[in-house]
Amino acid sequence: MNDLREIWVYCKKATQLCPCGYLRHPSGKCHCTPDQITRYRGRISGPLLDRIDMQIEVPAVPQQELMKQQTTSEKSSTIRQRVEKAHQLQLDRQGKSNNQLSVKEIEQFCTIDSISENLLKQAISRLNLSARAYHRILKVARTIADLAGSEKITNQHIAEAIQYRRLDRQ
Repeated sequence: MNDLREIWVYCKKATQLCPCGYLRHPSGKCHCTPDQITRYRGRISGPLLDRIDMQIEVPAVPQQELMKQQTTSEKSSTIRQRVEKAHQLQLDRQGKSNNQLSVKEIEQFCTIDSISENLLKQAISRLNLSARAYHRILKVARTIADLAGSEKITNQHIAEAIQYRRLDRQ
C-alpha cells in the first residue's frame, strides 16, 4: 500500500508544470527559473508521456470567476447522454471502446483523408512524435468524431486530438 502512495505522489508531481506547481497561476506565485522548469520537465520520460492519451493544462480558476454564478454551462446529464451515445456507437462499430483498439484495428476504424494525413505528418515532424503517440492521436480523434456524431474523422478532429498532446510540445 505504501508503494501505491509513493507512485500516486510521483504521478501528481509529474503532472505539475514546474517544481512549485504555480506556473501560469493568476497570482504570479511561481518564481521558478526557465532552467528549473526545463530540468523539472526533463524528469518525465518520453515513453511515459507516450502512454498518456490526453495531456492538457488545466489552469487555476481566478477567484472572481470561481465566485460567479454560472448558468450558461452545459448540463452534466446532457454531456453524459452524448458520451453514452458515442460509446454505444463504438461498441456497435467495432465491439469495443476506441482506447482498446489494436494497431490493425486503428488502420481499419480510424481512416483519415489526405488533408488530415498531411496535418498529422506535420505534427509528427514538428513535435517529434513517436509511433505510439501517432496511434493515440488517431484513437482520440476517432473518439472526438464519435462525440460529434461524425462518421468520418475530419481534419478538425485530428487538430483537436493533436492539441491534447500538450506536453509533447513543451
